[in-house]
Amino acid sequence: MKLLTVIIPVYNESKTITKILDKVIKTKISKQIIVVDDCSTDNSKKKISNFKSKIYKIIIHKKNLGKGAAIQSAQKFIKGKYTIIQDADLEYNPNDYFKILNKIYSENAHVVYGSRVLGKKRYKLKNFTSLSRIFFNHVLTLISNFINKQALTDAHTCYKLFDSKIFKKVKLKENGFAFCPEITTKISNLNIKIIEVPISYKGRSYEDGKKISYKDGIEALYALFRYKILKNR
Repeated sequence: MKLLTVIIPVYNESKTITKILDKVIKTKISKQIIVVDDCSTDNSKKKISNFKSKIYKIIIHKKNLGKGAAIQSAQKFIKGKYTIIQDADLEYNPNDYFKILNKIYSENAHVVYGSRVLGKKRYKLKNFTSLSRIFFNHVLTLISNFINKQALTDAHTCYKLFDSKIFKKVKLKENGFAFCPEITTKISNLNIKIIEVPISYKGRSYEDGKKISYKDGIEALYALFRYKILKNR
């Protein structure tokens, strides 16, 4: 069994996909890589195919469905002891895998989130749009903590590490960004405490290709109530 399954959702990331795949592959951890192309319209699929000998599974969506849908497509192929989500941009550094794995061992935990807020290497602000995203993430995290009885600083981070046995049992429904609050809520509903560890983060602007919008934030807020208050499972 591989130690780590790395799920990489991809949508129009031709500028960064080669670099991130190279970084993930070179990370010295026993791993299984699953890449899900969410119907990219640029050159992403071709660049992914250049790494096919190093990738366990390449999944191609015929329709653009969203990040959550990409993760759902990968879920049934997970073989690693632990599973982590890796965005296809260069905002998150795969070298942090070691730090997150060490935390899950030292705390005897089942779920660890990599926090962009904790520690010295926080968000790198580029413009007001980045600042507003940080504020909105903070508000959503506070609401998530109140609803789920957690004590997180960054509930919507990409770097979420799960015990794969638990992650495979969680039935996901959300296709888009609302996957984040959905998985946090469903893990919390299992009475599992989520641990955090500081990670490095280099944010990008919309001009650089950032895709998340305020609409995603509103959907995330609704998902929090849907899966906790309304008990929609």
